Amino acid sequence: MRHLHALALGLPITLALLTTSEPARANPRPLPFTYQHEQLGKGETEIEQFVDYTPTRAQAIPSGDLAWYGLTSFTTEVEHGISDRLELGLYLTLAPAAPADFTTTPLPMNGNGLKQRLRYQLAPTGEWPVDVSLYGELAENEREIELEAKVIVQRRIGIARVIANVSAEREFYFDGHHDIVLNPSAGLTFEPAAWIQPGLEYWLHAEFPEENPPKPVPFGLKPHSYLGPALLLQFGRVWWTNGFYFRVSNLNHTLEPGEPWGNVWLRSVIGIGL
Repeated sequence: MRHLHALALGLPITLALLTTSEPARANPRPLPFTYQHEQLGKGETEIEQFVDYTPTRAQAIPSGDLAWYGLTSFTTEVEHGISDRLELGLYLTLAPAAPADFTTTPLPMNGNGLKQRLRYQLAPTGEWPVDVSLYGELAENEREIELEAKVIVQRRIGIARVIANVSAEREFYFDGHHDIVLNPSAGLTFEPAAWIQPGLEYWLHAEFPEENPPKPVPFGLKPHSYLGPALLLQFGRVWWTNGFYFRVSNLNHTLEPGEPWGNVWLRSVIGIGL
């Protein structure tokens, strides 16, 4: 784990130093969870690496004592501009299994699997008073198949950009049950210079089982809201975005072993324009 942390910190810095003289050909994301309206142009390609981390609770083996457990997932995305307004995204997600000295560990938000999505601009960026894009996604992982639809809206006001994603999923689990998931997000970013863009982002995850919803609703199925600062740094073809979020829902809840929604959440995204 220590080596992974060192790699996560050192890789973007190394890439930045190697590419500062290159022209900007990337499409940086100023907010880690919220898609912006800007897309890659026709024939352009970008690779993005996501890392999600949240501290949760588990039980230690063999003592059975309560212990902190870092819930982590890694997602690699390849984006390609099919046209100037239609973009393809292909994802691979890896969620490491719990080490042998932990039990009652939570499941990550996304399991091991693949995703495919299309994003389409209804008009070029800046042509309408409010920019609008449509997004559709199919995901297959070890637990389920997901269908997701998203509407992306954006408005620029000087150096500020207001962005919101209205998003919902239908989940088809392999054990036969189905869930509806709402996962909207929104944020405000500022661009004092092209290479640095600070911002603030909010995101929500709410899951609703369609068959026999449990009563009372367990903590894992309650709506969970996160809010926190984000920062984009761009160096030529390479950009790096980090968001650090605090859970602002269920504030009086004490995490129990197996619950996946930690008190804080970190998402880091590195992108490289090819």
